Amino acid sequence: MLEVRNLKKAYGDRKILDDVSFSTEKGRIYGFLGPNGTGKSTTMNLITGYLSPGGGDILINEISMIKNPARAKKHIGYLPEQPPLYPDLTVSENLDFAAELKGITGSTKKKEMARVSELAGLGSVQRHMIKQISKGYKQRVALAQALLGDPELIILDEPSSGLDPRQIVEMRELVRQLGREHTVIFSTHSLSEVENLCDHILMLYGGKLVADDTPDELVRKHNDRQRIRLVIRGNSTKADAAMEKNGRIESHRILREDAESCTIEVTAFPGQDIRESISKTCMEEGYGILEMVSRQMNLEEVYLKLTGADYALREDRDESGI
Repeated sequence: MLEVRNLKKAYGDRKILDDVSFSTEKGRIYGFLGPNGTGKSTTMNLITGYLSPGGGDILINEISMIKNPARAKKHIGYLPEQPPLYPDLTVSENLDFAAELKGITGSTKKKEMARVSELAGLGSVQRHMIKQISKGYKQRVALAQALLGDPELIILDEPSSGLDPRQIVEMRELVRQLGREHTVIFSTHSLSEVENLCDHILMLYGGKLVADDTPDELVRKHNDRQRIRLVIRGNSTKADAAMEKNGRIESHRILREDAESCTIEVTAFPGQDIRESISKTCMEEGYGILEMVSRQMNLEEVYLKLTGADYALREDRDESGI
């Protein structure tokens, strides 16, 4: 469906995208993740032909967006973060204008306008001017415009941004419905949205694609090492040295300490169960174990790790209740 090959984009000396490649399949929903300023919107603008890349290629149904942009764009429906709507036109007039721009005319235009209006739930606001309807309905109108012509690839840039909780649920259901017959790529800052909707995650950081996998597989890959949160009676100085001696421990760090105990996170080498080994080390060094808990990284922690956030600090705060 979509194939992005070695995509590059820079503004002067500043690299926005650096050799980004991925592909998509029909009938799947892709969540596009990454911190602000990491290249998500730029990538979407390149895929849709709004910007020209500094290198690489974009193929949509094997048609190059670089060499044949007019043909390639016919297969794309795009909802930008700021919907292109005319406030003094009615919903119907906006759809009519968008259809004309896409070359949809005559009886076909009428049928298409009716189809996308029904899909987006616009029946009750057809004669309302855009400036008279809610943010949620404006998003629906913009989505309906993107769906005119029934494109195979739907790209949505933060479609839930600024919506109230009910509108968010409704937008998610629309995206879910679209994903049954189209390829959908949408950007979001909501990890719960990704977990609820996505078949696949594409994650950008520093202009590079740092993840390209299903949510479950992404979490599984980052849980290949056993992680133990250990609370022992004693000070951290000797405990730190004791952990250094254990050959099964790949890394460890002191999370906190007080007058009587310290909390340590211990990470094993791949494939190792280190609980018994840690118990033996503590016994030999004279430390009483107050708590030993195996921990699994969730999607949020994986995201924070891959995007360079100080997720260790966040984890400390979560555990201490701060």
